[in-house]
Amino acid sequence: MTDIIRRDPHAEWIARNRLHPLHALMQASTRDEQPRWMGPNGIIRKNPHAALGFKGPSGLRRIDRSGAQQGNGVRRLGEAQEVLLPLHRVEEPAFIIAVVPDLIGGRLSSHDRDLLGLARQLAGSTGAVLAIVFGEHKESGFDKAGVDRLLQLSGHEYTGYSPEQRVLALRAVESQFLPRHWLLPDSRTGGGELGRRFAATLHERPATRVWQIKDGLCTGRAGAGSEDLTRPVPRVVLACAECAEPVSETRHEARTVTLADGNQLRALVRIEDMGAVAVDPALVPMAEAEFILSGGNGVQDWDLFHRAARALGATEGASRVAVDDGHMPRHRQVGATGTWVTARVYLAVGISGAVQHLQGIGACDKVIAINLNPGCDMIKRADLSVIADSNAVLEALIDLVEAYRRGEQREAA
Repeated sequence: MTDIIRRDPHAEWIARNRLHPLHALMQASTRDEQPRWMGPNGIIRKNPHAALGFKGPSGLRRIDRSGAQQGNGVRRLGEAQEVLLPLHRVEEPAFIIAVVPDLIGGRLSSHDRDLLGLARQLAGSTGAVLAIVFGEHKESGFDKAGVDRLLQLSGHEYTGYSPEQRVLALRAVESQFLPRHWLLPDSRTGGGELGRRFAATLHERPATRVWQIKDGLCTGRAGAGSEDLTRPVPRVVLACAECAEPVSETRHEARTVTLADGNQLRALVRIEDMGAVAVDPALVPMAEAEFILSGGNGVQDWDLFHRAARALGATEGASRVAVDDGHMPRHRQVGATGTWVTARVYLAVGISGAVQHLQGIGACDKVIAINLNPGCDMIKRADLSVIADSNAVLEALIDLVEAYRRGEQREAA
């Protein structure tokens, strides 16, 4: 019996002819069962779609672009296998790149991940990225964000607004690890002020509003954003959002390190944190709002919408259709034709998602959509989607918030 592969020209012709009655059968035998076969020129062909998608009830092959299905079978929700990224480990780093993320809410924001991506570029293959975290956190993905070393400084002295205590801790990190560069987010949530205070103690002139570092030069926005300023990369860099691509192709060790004599760091407190000042969400400008409840054409009860915004403590926004219909004032319009927003949470109620609206919320961290149409563009953009009647969802949210606050009042009493 010879091992020479024999060609069947007639079968190959059927496989190429989509109108032949046996075309589907030949495709199944040559591509599904045999991911490799010999082509008409004697070249071994490889089927790139052999393990892609799944067969539907009608027998047609479907492609699941959500990633929930793999191979020929259908994976149920929650059964999708996580891709194990290659581990990048630096046992003896040549130098350290220190990063101080904001960690708003105890988790890495998109700005923090961009900052860690920039740190990875500076660290290369021989350096290590050290992340300094103040207080408790809820983040479990430091390894996938590009962190090689993790330093957590816990204690009540780091809670709230404590810039002096944090600067003292960063000075201790400077003495112990001698980082080549310090990276902090140039943000309103603490990183911008902390970076400038720390740079002053090091007698360094920081590079602010940096959006690119390349070939030993950093470029930052200047002149109210109308021009760029380029200079050699200093030791302290305050970077903007989207300064680099976040880490996505490697997994890192995120090894825990400690600070020598960290328990003895006590600063002379000259600033007392009196807590957050209550601000009426309706008075917060749209461009500065952290939590926005936005309504569109799908909102049927606007009184309920306003009551939900007050209960949630959210700033109100609206789509262009809702503004044109007179339900909301013009200064509350969100989108490219209205106000570009950068909220941490954007809750869209009854908004289908026009192109201009999606452009205006492009910088929002988390987008939640409530809509009856599962195929609208806002549902595709959202991080969390609720396919339900907006009135029922808003009423349920109000009840939950009021019950939660009643529970807090009982505990305080």
